[in-house]
Amino acid sequence: MDLETINGELAELSPQEIIRWTLQKAGKPVVTTNFGPHEAAILHMATRVQPDLPVIWIDSGYGTEATYRFARDLIQKLELNIQVYHPEYSRAYRDAIMGGVPEVDTPEHDEFTRQVKLEPFGRAMQTFAPDFWLTAIRKDQTAFRQGLEVVSKTKEGYYRVAPLLNWTELDVEEYLVMNDLPIEEDYYDPTKVIGNRECGLHTSVS
Repeated sequence: MDLETINGELAELSPQEIIRWTLQKAGKPVVTTNFGPHEAAILHMATRVQPDLPVIWIDSGYGTEATYRFARDLIQKLELNIQVYHPEYSRAYRDAIMGGVPEVDTPEHDEFTRQVKLEPFGRAMQTFAPDFWLTAIRKDQTAFRQGLEVVSKTKEGYYRVAPLLNWTELDVEEYLVMNDLPIEEDYYDPTKVIGNRECGLHTSVS
C-alpha cells in the first residue's frame, strides 16, 4: 500500500470512517484493548461496524479491581468477542522472584514488561495473524505517538491503524458521553507507571 497517499486521505476522515475503511480492506482484522479509561470509544466504534471483531486483551494480572469490573461490564454491554491473553508466569511468581514491579527504566523493568505485555501480545498476534490491527493510541498521549501516522506497517508485516490518533482526550470523552459509554477512572498499567510514558509495545513493533 502507498502509505503516504493513504494517510493523506485518511487525515480528512473521522475515526468512524477510518474504522470502516480498515474493516472493508481487512481480511483478518483485530482490535486490542487494555480496558483503560477511554477504551470504550474504539470498542464501540469498531463493533458497530463488525460485531464479531476479535478483541484482544492482554491481561497482565496487575489491573485494579475497578478495571476488572469495568472490563466485565463493557464485555457484556458491547457483547465483545473477547480474546484474553495472560503472561506465561503468574503475578505471584513474579512477586516472589522480582519482589513486585521493578523500578522503571531499569533492565529488570524491561524484562518485566517483556513478560507481562510484549510476550503475550506477540503470542496473540501470532495466533490471529492479522493483516490490520486497530488500536486506540492518540498523539496527545506521549511524545513518541506524536510522530506516528494513522496507518503504519509493523516489523511483522501487518498494518497498525490508529483511528483516534488525531483526537484529543476531550474529543474522546465527548464521544463517550454522547453514546452513554463508561470511563474507567482507576486504571493502572505497571509497564508504564507514568501516564505519558511508553509501555514498549508500540515502540517494539514500529
